[in-house]
Amino acid sequence: MTVRRQIVCLLLAQVFSWPPLLISQVGTVPGAASQTSTEREIFALDLAPALRDQLSKALQRKDFKQAETILIDEANRNPRSLRSARLLEFAGGIFFLDGNYPNSAIAWEKAQAIAPLDERSRFTLAMAYVKLRRSQWASHELQELASEHPGNPLYLYWLARLDYDEQKYPEAIEKLTKVTALDPQMTRAYDLLGLCYDYLGRLGDAIVNFSHSVQLNQAQTKPSPWPNLDMAICQIELNDLAGAEKNLREAIAYDPSLAKAQYNLGRILGRQGKYQEAVQTLKAAVALDQQYPEPHYLLARIYQRLGELELAKTESERFQQLRTTEPAPSNGTSKPN
Repeated sequence: MTVRRQIVCLLLAQVFSWPPLLISQVGTVPGAASQTSTEREIFALDLAPALRDQLSKALQRKDFKQAETILIDEANRNPRSLRSARLLEFAGGIFFLDGNYPNSAIAWEKAQAIAPLDERSRFTLAMAYVKLRRSQWASHELQELASEHPGNPLYLYWLARLDYDEQKYPEAIEKLTKVTALDPQMTRAYDLLGLCYDYLGRLGDAIVNFSHSVQLNQAQTKPSPWPNLDMAICQIELNDLAGAEKNLREAIAYDPSLAKAQYNLGRILGRQGKYQEAVQTLKAAVALDQQYPEPHYLLARIYQRLGELELAKTESERFQQLRTTEPAPSNGTSKPN
């Protein structure tokens, strides 16, 4: 598996856990999955033997900084050559794996100015633009890819994601309907459809799509907690607390570190009058994400009911403090998985 193919090991279970958006797009680091093919790709960069060995070893130990330095220094030796384009394209993938999205975009743009990028690098460039909040640039790349490869649902899915971020829910639904026709097994497409219908108030349609996402997700080697969590939140809106609790406990089983799942389970337990259990669950949410305001608000209400007035005051003050300092959401919606 080449570096570029590893970068596009998309929609796999989930380094993703589904948010954050982009780390999920990346498979293993170069050398980890298919040493022979990675070494062949490194060999094609036309490096001196000693430098080629340094790059290979740096990638094997995940020393991305050294790998980046080697590649950029070599690309700068003859910056307008086809060899430089190959080095920069390879470097773009390493920067992306390293989480350095500005430099990954710069490397790919410089490479593209010399020679066309391959399909995978163009897609991952679009993902770098998404991470950098350059949605128009990402949309441009994805639209071109979708036009050139109409049978590939991946590009259409990400265009729908951009529509979702801009609250263009009907447009996202139209694209996602095409995505699921092209790939009926794409778990995330059904989950995003559920979120779109939820925001439109079409809760019945939301539940249908969430249910399908949950079923597909259960068959994965490493299921994501997000389909269950998203369905549970919709079930809470419908006052289906038993169904929501089942889904939340399943989400937590998939990922005990997901604070949002712990918080929503605390919501349900509080509604059921299971205050002590709710307190423990909400404390778990706080421990997992100390910048998450909502658990503190609910803890304050529960402590008030339990007559623990000082604890209620402390939690209420912490809630207000966090609400004052938290950044405003870009579009008033939560991120999809």
